[in-house]
Amino acid sequence: MKFDLKTVNMARGNQRDLAREKAQKKQKEQGKKKGASEQDGNKGMTLEARKQRDADIMRQKQLAKQQAKEEQKK
Repeated sequence: MKFDLKTVNMARGNQRDLAREKAQKKQKEQGKKKGASEQDGNKGMTLEARKQRDADIMRQKQLAKQQAKEEQKK
């Protein structure tokens, strides 16, 4: 029985890649389990503070979009 060395080496490399993918998926799933107040961008903020921050960001985006539209009309 003959073994192809390329196949044997690929299997070992493939196992490493699969283990890496599995670990990344596990970390991603653990990140999803965090509540909104525990996530990196929201740490230390209350619900009201997060809502206010998000509303301010949306107002800025709307203003920028409106200004871009007005400049296109000119």
